[in-house]
This record gives sequence, structure tokens and C-alpha cells, in this order.
Amino acid sequence: MLAAQRQAWILQEVRQRGAVRVTELVSALRVSDMTVRRDLDSLAEQGLVTKVHGGATARGGSSTDEPAFSVKAARQRRAKEAIARAAADLVRPGTAIGVSAGSTTYAFAQQLARVPDLTVVTNSPPVADLLHALPGPPQTVILTGGVRTISDALVGPVAIQAIRRLHLDCVFIGVHGIDAEAGFTSPNLMEAETNRMLVSTARRLVVLADHTKWGVVGLSEIAALHDASVLVSDDGLRSGARQVLRESVGELIVVPVEGAGANEEED
Repeated sequence: MLAAQRQAWILQEVRQRGAVRVTELVSALRVSDMTVRRDLDSLAEQGLVTKVHGGATARGGSSTDEPAFSVKAARQRRAKEAIARAAADLVRPGTAIGVSAGSTTYAFAQQLARVPDLTVVTNSPPVADLLHALPGPPQTVILTGGVRTISDALVGPVAIQAIRRLHLDCVFIGVHGIDAEAGFTSPNLMEAETNRMLVSTARRLVVLADHTKWGVVGLSEIAALHDASVLVSDDGLRSGARQVLRESVGELIVVPVEGAGANEEED
């Protein structure tokens, strides 16, 4: 089992049980004590668990916890890059697309230099700045106004009014959490509302989310699972989650993450 797969399994156990012990993980995963401790160190560095003596506990957070953009960008970098490459393959030249704020959608925007003649609507200043600076033919970029959140999203009535009358071919969004019952969620009420409006303008919804988002529930729903035409995730996604998602979303694309293993803790 790869490090990414082990860590996804451990994270799911922590979220379900509230806490895990190193000895239990060693027995369940059939790996060494040192390997388990490295996995817990990696999860703790990503802010996903809290290390305690002899094991780890669920993060002391809530459905309204919202990390800063810089914090999220440092998590699961290889997975986000792989997801971004696969998502960019879905973009057709000459179309109008929406791109929500977020670290995964920022990685996706980096791949858009290879797609000509795009019109991109976004509520993310970092994404707008990135697209403006990309080499190659210039893209038409429309940045909504709005109130800026800790995650570098522009939200609220101004953003919603800017989006309301648009008609987009496809919208690409990142999410805080994915759950079989709660769907795709955000910890920020205004960001969820803004993203719902963005989703409503498009004929096709593509959700970009790494495996750590499974089982996480934010305060407010953005969309139901069946609203997604495509969900792009990485191969750390557990088999049970894949089964649920294949039955719920239009299409599930699972991409391999190169180099996941010994250096996964860097993500």
C-alpha cells in the first residue's frame, strides 16, 4: 500500500472514531511502528489530525473551519497537480468557463495556458492574476467583485450579481468537503452561496477534489453529488468512496499521483 493510500485510510479511521493508536494502526496496516509514525507526522503537518502520545486524534475543528489559501496550497500538492492536468484535458478551446476560488482550482488554472481562446470567469484574485500572467495567447478573464475571504475568494451580493446573468459552458469548482449525504460543501456561508450561483450558470459542473476531502462536511452545501457531471480526484481515494461516487456523480475520474510514497509528507 502506498503512503497516500495508508494516510487516506488512517484519516478516515480518525474521522470515524475520533482517535487512533499507533499500535492499532501497526496491526491493521501490517507495517512498522516507524512507518505509522511517519504517516501521522505527515497528516499532522497537513493540519488533518492532531498528534498525541501513542497516536492521533481528530482535528479540534468544526464545520466552519476555513484554512487560509496559503495553508491549503501547501497540502496534497502532487495530488492537486495531477487532478489539475486531468481537468484541463476536459476544457475545449473557444469556450466560456467558470473557475471557483481554491488551491486546487489555482493548480488547474496553471494548466490553461495550453487551451486557446478561453473566456474565464472567476471569483479568485489569485486565479485572475495567474491567468493574466500566463505565456501564450491571452485569455479573456472576468474577475467578479465582492468581499474577500480568508481563502482568497470574492463572495457576497456583488459577486453574485456579477455572476447571475452569465451563461457558461462549464464550471470548475474546488470544495472543502465531500460526503455521501451532505454532498459538496464549504465552511463559509457566503462562499457556498456564491459558488451555488456559479454552478447554476453552467451546463456542466466539474468538481476538483483530492482524496482527503472525502468524509469532510462543511457548514453549507454547494451542490449535491448528482449535480456533478464529473468529479476528478486522485488514487488515494478509498474503494468504498469510489463506489459511492461512481453511483452518484456523472463520471468519476481517478488520477494516479506520481511520486506519492516516501516523499508524500511534502504535500
